[in-house]
Amino acid sequence: MIGQQGSSVLKDSSQYTARAIQTASPGQLVVMLYDGLLRFLNQSRVAMERRDLGEAGLKMSRAQAIVTELRCTLDITQGPIAENLARIYDWTADEMLAARLENDAQRIARLAGMLGELRDTWAQIANTEKPRVESSRPVVGVNLAG
Repeated sequence: MIGQQGSSVLKDSSQYTARAIQTASPGQLVVMLYDGLLRFLNQSRVAMERRDLGEAGLKMSRAQAIVTELRCTLDITQGPIAENLARIYDWTADEMLAARLENDAQRIARLAGMLGELRDTWAQIANTEKPRVESSRPVVGVNLAG
């Protein structure tokens, strides 16, 4: 049972999370999805190693929901990068299903390692400043005399 102080901490945490999501750029949102995906994969792997198949399945279901979200939000019209990501997400879903059916914790670990590298790439992209586009409009009303 969570005490009054624990309840307050959870409330503050969920408010912080909601604020972070509301103010995040699209790239940062993708990184957040990857963070959740990796967290659930790791939790599933640990549960599988403990032979807690119910918990492993629950965490794997959450990871699968994130992969589905990543796949569904891709704009395939954006070209080869989006198409390649779609293939990666499809392959990831297949690997997760196989790992779940075979109770293969090592397969999950390898998958998480690969997805961790992809997450790091997204983080670099999300944290890269966009180049400033100079305005071609003339500056009007500047007092050069000081």
